[in-house]
Amino acid sequence: MPAATFADPWAFEPNPEVYVLVAFLVGAYIYMVRNIGPNAVEPGTPVITRRQRNCFIASMLILFFASTWPVHQIGEGYLYSAHMVQHFLLSYVLPPLVLLATPEWLLRALVGQGRTYRVVRFFSKPVVAAVIFNLMVMVLHVPGVVNASTTNGVLHFSLHLFVVLTAVLMWMPVVGPLPELQMSYGGKMIYLFLQSVVPTLPAAWLTFADGVVYSHYGEQPVRVWGLSPIDDQQLAAVIMKIFGGMYLWTIVIFMFFRRFGKGVEAQNSYRRSGRMPAAEITGTDEFPLTYGEVADAFGRTEAPTEPTADERR
Repeated sequence: MPAATFADPWAFEPNPEVYVLVAFLVGAYIYMVRNIGPNAVEPGTPVITRRQRNCFIASMLILFFASTWPVHQIGEGYLYSAHMVQHFLLSYVLPPLVLLATPEWLLRALVGQGRTYRVVRFFSKPVVAAVIFNLMVMVLHVPGVVNASTTNGVLHFSLHLFVVLTAVLMWMPVVGPLPELQMSYGGKMIYLFLQSVVPTLPAAWLTFADGVVYSHYGEQPVRVWGLSPIDDQQLAAVIMKIFGGMYLWTIVIFMFFRRFGKGVEAQNSYRRSGRMPAAEITGTDEFPLTYGEVADAFGRTEAPTEPTADERR
């Protein structure tokens, strides 16, 4: 049903395909953890960590929130800014959570060591992944593509699927579970900073456009929150550039302090970095010194002499 025909922007609209997808992913994750994981890890090693479990729960909540009512219905039919919120969640928030939730054994079980692994390795190279992801970002802002996707459910779903897949490849060198595909800390920071630069082009275009860029969002008879098409368009640009940039820069800053902050703290702390030697702890000396021995040692030490006038000069 075309979004433009909705009588009420806030009327509940079910998305059964999303419910099925989330249920399938949850079931597949549980199955892999319970049936494959115990045979894939060393005895005594946990199959997943608490952080991985929490990241998976968070990723499923983000997927559900970004793909169902009301965000999906408002973004598809009324506000391009809500559509931009969807893209932000699906490209910047969901993929890293999915990768952080995936243990190394699970991804290796999925891709193996043959052709699939080589394909993943190639497309996860920083330059390749960044180019593919940013090309996808540019395609998502082509007016014809945007207008068509709002009334074509298959196209809309396909675009979101490709957004997630290309974003997963883009994040793989940063937080991927395979160590050999990850970059160094310095490389990760530069990589993410560059990712924040590319959205400047479509954001500037949306901000300074003379009129409504996407006709679908300018033709709606009902305006959500009273936003005009131009205000909605400019708000979308703010979400894309400012919020997206701040999100990536925050990660870069966190990485910087995580990498270099520990050394600075240790160098500027009065606390000992290790255990105090037992000989320095009172009462643990094998042969403790007596007062007489200390006084005798000081008595044998020559007192300092005053420097002569020639030495002072």
